[in-house]
Amino acid sequence: MWSSLNEWLWQERFWLPPNNSWAVLEDRDGLVYAHPQDMLMALPLALALVAVRFTFERFVGLPLSRWLGVRNQTRRPVKPNATLEKHFLTEGQRPTGPQMSLLATQCGLTLRQTQRWFRRRRNQDRPCLTKKFCEASWRFAFYLCSFIGGISVLYHESWLWTPVMCWDSYPRQPLKPALYHWYLLELSFYISLLITLPFDTKRKDFKEQVAHHFVTITLIVFSYSTNLLRIGSLVLLLHDSSDYLLEACKLFNYTHWRRVCDALFIIFSLVFFYTRLVLFPTQILYTTYYESIANSGPFFGYYFFNVLLMTLQLLHVFWSCLILRMIYSFIKKGQMEKDVRSDAEESDSSDGEAAQEYPQLKNRAAHRPGAAPTDGPRSRAARRMANGHTPAT
Repeated sequence: MWSSLNEWLWQERFWLPPNNSWAVLEDRDGLVYAHPQDMLMALPLALALVAVRFTFERFVGLPLSRWLGVRNQTRRPVKPNATLEKHFLTEGQRPTGPQMSLLATQCGLTLRQTQRWFRRRRNQDRPCLTKKFCEASWRFAFYLCSFIGGISVLYHESWLWTPVMCWDSYPRQPLKPALYHWYLLELSFYISLLITLPFDTKRKDFKEQVAHHFVTITLIVFSYSTNLLRIGSLVLLLHDSSDYLLEACKLFNYTHWRRVCDALFIIFSLVFFYTRLVLFPTQILYTTYYESIANSGPFFGYYFFNVLLMTLQLLHVFWSCLILRMIYSFIKKGQMEKDVRSDAEESDSSDGEAAQEYPQLKNRAAHRPGAAPTDGPRSRAARRMANGHTPAT
């Protein structure tokens, strides 16, 4: 049964253009071609990258964060409370107003004490600043090395400057060792990101990140198996060109080097928009959709590859919207405040919860302990003055 399934899966009509067979991709006369089984080496290499990552974060990222003055915010511990803990884990981390009042009654606490308990409990689950710095430092180091490596591998290749050359003599395109090692390293890195995903900082675009990793891994494996290495290498290099700038921006944001962070954010935004919203659709998508079948008819791999690339483009648009929100905040406030994908640390005094505890009146005056009564003569006079009437003398 397994052999039948394997034979069906590797039918040439799925993977190769019409009138081509796996025989044309057999190594001969000193020429080496890409073979799907080569990608199996990415699995042990991904595990090795996970070990390298934790070593890097422990002995490089952590000391570097301390040297640059990254300090974790002090968090007050919560008092053990079985009822509140059960609700936090099963019902949700942010109870509604009626739920909060009911929980406060059940536990014999005031509403403010219950709100403070949930606020501090949420802070406990948020990653500390040092952890974020170490993660960003590892990704920055890898993306920068990968981008430099990709430039060195592709700089002298014709298809880097003329994407239509990606289809020259396709699929009879020999594999160069440098391109193979770079491709294998990229695949191993994205697999390692999936392995460590449960332990990494979870952001608001967590689902989109998971989708991006799966699409990227599928693209790398599929492009290697079908010898689409040329166009695949352009996609990888295009993404690496802005990823290391984003991680560098995060690093300087965590160290509170505002001016450097702001400058890097502007550079990153320009590079991101140009590579993901201009070059990617006009060069990558255009050549894969039109020029790839100029000399041959479409096949299953053609449609599958283009669907994956379009999925990437949709993710580009999604992240572009988030960047535009950050740019709006940057223009409005004059500096980068935070990544809109991250949850901010909550202080012990929350304006939103204070407003719930002291509801506002229609005239925007709030009941607070020790506040003057709002139905006395002085209050009525104040309301008349606020409405444009002066008290009679």
